[in-house]
Amino acid sequence: MAIRPDDEAILRGVLDRWKDGVDAHQPERVAALFTEDAVFQGLHPYSVGRRGVAAYYDSQPPGLKAEYRVLETRRLADGLVLGYLDVEFTFTDRPALAVKLAVLVTRAGDDWSIAHYQVSRLDPV
Repeated sequence: MAIRPDDEAILRGVLDRWKDGVDAHQPERVAALFTEDAVFQGLHPYSVGRRGVAAYYDSQPPGLKAEYRVLETRRLADGLVLGYLDVEFTFTDRPALAVKLAVLVTRAGDDWSIAHYQVSRLDPV
């Protein structure tokens, strides 16, 4: 496993805020963590930009919660960190959903934003 502590801290800085927004069912707050032109692929058709991210999270049921674990990080360039994660989404009315998440975060000034978000649902073999 290749996780650089500083890269993991960068990812957690963004993803802890993402989790807080998801858990609070605040789609605009979640969308603000993404770049203006972010490519977003949840479990529905993809979108580009914050409006699509907000619409996706607005369509999620109240009570949705997210827990994540960083599996891998890569520093692709200065100001660009790739993360690969396990994420479990829990619901109030159905079983939990486990997915893999790849995110690419980019630095703009002193802050980091999500430029690419790709969820994969892996069925057991």
